[in-house]
Amino acid sequence: MTSNSCANDTDSAAKPTFYRAETYTPEDSMGYMMRQILSLVGHEVERQLAHTDLTNAQWIPLYKLYVESASTVAQVARQCQLDAGATTRLLDRLEGKDLCKRVRSEVDRRVVHIELTDAGVQAASEIPKILTGIHNAYLEGFTLQEFETLKSYLRRILKNAESIATHVQTS
Repeated sequence: MTSNSCANDTDSAAKPTFYRAETYTPEDSMGYMMRQILSLVGHEVERQLAHTDLTNAQWIPLYKLYVESASTVAQVARQCQLDAGATTRLLDRLEGKDLCKRVRSEVDRRVVHIELTDAGVQAASEIPKILTGIHNAYLEGFTLQEFETLKSYLRRILKNAESIATHVQTS
């Protein structure tokens, strides 16, 4: 065995290859499974929020405004990973349903704040109960330890993904 081949063996031991092009099947990919789960969660949330007339695309920014992780148009766009046009259309729909209103900043006219109306607060306040019910149903059969392990794995995948995204942006 050459020293180059040993280096490759060591590298592969340190960094296992979980997927191979020649045996790849989408149904076994983590991305496919996560996307399917997210899609099913989204549909179920939308179904359970049907009485509020909120769509899957609308409850997410509404909830972010409710928990104050976003308060401006720019923050909503960033938090929801939307472009400016999509954010404007989304906020138009939420305003049309009297769930929020846009208020231009008096300090900086370029900044537009989003405030929930009373109806928006009421609709958003239902979201945690719905989400926890759905998530708990999807985790049926898991032990607390398995749940904590799953969260740690997902955090690790997210950290890797964020690191790759940061690396790509700076390259």
